Amino acid sequence: MAPPPPSTQPRGLPAACSGGGEVLIGVKMKMSLFIMLLVTLTSAIATLPSEALNVRGHLLKSKTFLSPPFSLRPGSVSNKWYYDIAFPRGHLALKSFNGEVVDERGAAVPLHEAYLHHWLVKPYYAAKDGAAAAARGLPRRIPARNAGVCAHRLRQYYGLGSETRRTATWVPDPYGIEIGDPAAPPEGYEERWVLNVHAIDTRGGVDKLGCTECRCDLYDVTVDEYGRAIGSNYTGGLYCCYDDTQCKVEEGFNGGERKLFLRYTVKWLEWSEEIVPVKIYIFDVTDRALIEGKSEPACKVEYQVEECISKNRAKNDCVDVKVAKQVLPRGGDIVFGVAHQHSGGIGASLHGEDGRLLCQSMATYGEGQEAGNEAGYIVGMSTCYPKPGTVKVRDGEVLTIVSNYSSQRQHTGVMGLFYILVAEQEQQPAAGKPALCFSFPVSWCLPVWLSSNL
Repeated sequence: MAPPPPSTQPRGLPAACSGGGEVLIGVKMKMSLFIMLLVTLTSAIATLPSEALNVRGHLLKSKTFLSPPFSLRPGSVSNKWYYDIAFPRGHLALKSFNGEVVDERGAAVPLHEAYLHHWLVKPYYAAKDGAAAAARGLPRRIPARNAGVCAHRLRQYYGLGSETRRTATWVPDPYGIEIGDPAAPPEGYEERWVLNVHAIDTRGGVDKLGCTECRCDLYDVTVDEYGRAIGSNYTGGLYCCYDDTQCKVEEGFNGGERKLFLRYTVKWLEWSEEIVPVKIYIFDVTDRALIEGKSEPACKVEYQVEECISKNRAKNDCVDVKVAKQVLPRGGDIVFGVAHQHSGGIGASLHGEDGRLLCQSMATYGEGQEAGNEAGYIVGMSTCYPKPGTVKVRDGEVLTIVSNYSSQRQHTGVMGLFYILVAEQEQQPAAGKPALCFSFPVSWCLPVWLSSNL
């Protein structure tokens, strides 16, 4: 798993050179000044709010929010969309978004009690005057989306599931996801944010894994959330575990209803010309359109892994491999990559048109009972942070997505998504001498004008 932010590493001090007394005195005075500044700034920073941390000369801001509450009882499902959530406002560069399920006391809730199927967050444009827009026949909300090819199914900017606590989302310097551009919304609209949280209470479940994989027989449903009949060949997935459905629990199990939240922390910078914008692309291994010679993407989002046949089991070769190809609309430098999989997932990889490996993201499974280390669940996905300029893709390049799952048993409703961030413009080195940066007790940098005189 990639190390968490920030990406700036502490720099050592240059060794003092031997020489005349004046030089030595000057060095000692500068060192004394530096030590005084270091002690003062360290003491100050330790008590500063997170909004005041400094990264590479820019003010890194951080704030933690709670979603609206959702209630769960044993076996129940909550899959709700929350519009106009609390979110940073202004013309900003998103640097990270991390979330986890907590209870009313703020304590982290483990996956074996409330399984986090996924959370998604994305912007949209809301009419400033909803009534006036409706009177003119205009929509109250206009969806925004990322730059990926699955335009109608995978529009989110960020999205994770059970792996959320141990998966990095940090956008490395000098890059950022641009939001809040005042020129982006249509006239009469403004940017707002929507959050989707899909959680399943597995307390007392007769088959906890089956509940998390949304097996239709455990939910006893024959129609989806829109009342459409579910086909007989569909044995499990999102169509069967929608909002307010119920998975089977053990007879006589007693467990109360409780109120939960998604606690999410956003980190950002004020937008500036020094920040290099990145585009978000999400690839889906279920899209067979290009392989089948079709022009329009066909992202199904989820698929099913069948149990391996006895011949493969005898060879200890129970791995399901799914492959898809999708076209990258615009090229550039890949600066971040991560996959999203469900239980049974081994890992996924993304390859260029010539077969070169662009990024590999592997699953980490928990080994205990505590939140963030739950045995049997994916609790993290490794991430890719290529050195800027080393992993390039071109406009219109056909990329290959490979998703691997264990097929020791059947898995329903699994996913094989791959997120990447692409900088369309090459990183430009900052002019002048860089700031002096440190990582303790938090990451911070001295201003260039000050560090240049030390």
